[in-house]
Amino acid sequence: MLLSVVIPVYNSETTLPPLLERLQTALSAYAFEVVLVNDGSRDRSEQVAIRLAEQYENVTAVALRRNFGEFNAVLCGLNYARGRYTVIIDDDFQNPPEEILKLVQTAETGGYDVVYSYYASKQHHWFRNLGSRLTNALATHLLQKPKDLYLSSFKLIRDEVVREIVRYTGPYPYIDGLIFRVTRNVGAVQVQHEKRQEGRSNYTVGKLVSLFVNVLVCYSPLPLRVFTLAGAGLSGSGLLAGTALLAAALLGYGVAGWQVVLCALLLLTGFVTLFLGVMSEYLGKLFMAQSGLPAFVVKKVVRRQASAAPVGSSREAGRLPTDDF
Repeated sequence: MLLSVVIPVYNSETTLPPLLERLQTALSAYAFEVVLVNDGSRDRSEQVAIRLAEQYENVTAVALRRNFGEFNAVLCGLNYARGRYTVIIDDDFQNPPEEILKLVQTAETGGYDVVYSYYASKQHHWFRNLGSRLTNALATHLLQKPKDLYLSSFKLIRDEVVREIVRYTGPYPYIDGLIFRVTRNVGAVQVQHEKRQEGRSNYTVGKLVSLFVNVLVCYSPLPLRVFTLAGAGLSGSGLLAGTALLAAALLGYGVAGWQVVLCALLLLTGFVTLFLGVMSEYLGKLFMAQSGLPAFVVKKVVRRQASAAPVGSSREAGRLPTDDF
């Protein structure tokens, strides 16, 4: 099989049928499959995905027991992907299915492990564009990605890289972070970006903050190193300030005791508070990861082909059922 298309699904009961229809038409020249992962939708998306899996022979519907988040749903879908290439695409039609062919052609001609899409004109809300810019800037420094590479959610991943990504078993997957842990052989291609057809984006302030913290804390030790340097700088500043106050006292200038105490409190308390905050984030993530909290829990899998079994390491952990017809 050449291609797997993984679609994280959330509250998209009206867009799924036309999306699947366009995928079947756009990719009709290829041997491909579609993996729909319903991430605890509050509408009838689960029932619609199951109906589509019963309608099409090349569609697998996976239902999660609750809402785990987009990256978790994508990680689940990657466990079921069997193609030479896996394309991740949203369920809102902002990325036309026909543009998948550009990603495949770029991967074939350039020999890339991963191909990201980028847009001449983005149709996202300004708030989501701001969040994307902040996350991309952070990833440039923490993941050592190329500065001009845009980390789009619409991307293609070669199967060898997918097999490494699905080995991740923690509760905080960040797909782009996992990609750059595996490979630097990454390309990009410009694609069309359209306005959202129905509904509104689920991109919220809380999700932006959660993503920002996960990237900052889970995928690089850089924050610890930054605060270590900051601590050294603050300690040096405190030493210099203390030396200056001591010299002023020896030369007969008046030095109030409160000045000394306030200077020391501001420097030391600020440093300790910041450092403890960062350490708490690391320890909290480490605790949650070691507690066995899964990245996702599958409730049901529906497909017409019994051979479409999960291939990821989570299968052995008992988190992925293989058949539920």
